[in-house]
Amino acid sequence: MLFPVTIFLSAFLLFQVQPMMGRYILPWFGGTPAVWSVCLLFFQCILLAGYGYAHWLGSLKSARTQATIHVSLLLASLLLLPVAPNPELWKPTGAGSPTRDILLLLLATVGGPYFLLSATTPLLQRWYTFGQARTGWRLYALSNFGSFLALF
Repeated sequence: MLFPVTIFLSAFLLFQVQPMMGRYILPWFGGTPAVWSVCLLFFQCILLAGYGYAHWLGSLKSARTQATIHVSLLLASLLLLPVAPNPELWKPTGAGSPTRDILLLLLATVGGPYFLLSATTPLLQRWYTFGQARTGWRLYALSNFGSFLALF
């Protein structure tokens, strides 16, 4: 029961953070579609990087080593909570393209936790099927359902 619950919550939180952070910083940078586009770019790149990390970590021989590394990094990412950016520190003060500022803000506030959260579901699906004849397709569907509920 631990695998399905963790996978569902991971996918739910992953797709809950994206619109929440975008909506939070949107007024700071003028509310233009470019802000949403930069947020989308950031989250898609970090999601892809998280999948790459999960693939690399999953290629290690020992599942215990994989779990130790990932859980340790997840616990370390708790130090970065809460993910709400400090307005005095991150609110833009000048004119110009806000792309760099948005990317830095998102990287500093939610980059690490989002990266690790994006790797959790593929890693858990791999560990669930590791050395056994069972498949993880139900877990994949549960992950998609959690993502859908978060976006809904």
